[in-house]
Amino acid sequence: QVQLVQSGGGLVPAGGSLTLSCVVSGRFFRTNQMAWYRQAPGKKRELVAAIGHDHNTKYAESVKGRFTISRDNADNWVSLQMNGLKPEDTAVYFCNADIQVLEGPFSSAYWGQGTQVTVSS
Repeated sequence: QVQLVQSGGGLVPAGGSLTLSCVVSGRFFRTNQMAWYRQAPGKKRELVAAIGHDHNTKYAESVKGRFTISRDNADNWVSLQMNGLKPEDTAVYFCNADIQVLEGPFSSAYWGQGTQVTVSS
């Protein structure tokens, strides 16, 4: 019954800011890596930012210095703060989490429903 529910997104002018949030609901043992992906029309889905259980982060080169990913210590949410938005950031954004439902060696990838971010010129 684990679900990832996203909020945020919308239309913003170039140079503006948006914050995306993703809440993990249901019963689980722990989340490992949590991440944000995006997919624009005609392009592959790409990793935007990721954060490990140890809070180490990595970012796509195209968003370094503009986006910040964060998570809570209880594994309940992940967010993406987006500053200095550019038209090329326009895409559907998906949150992702690698989750161990039960203690042990097994984990599964879970995805949010996606949310549209549109940056106007």
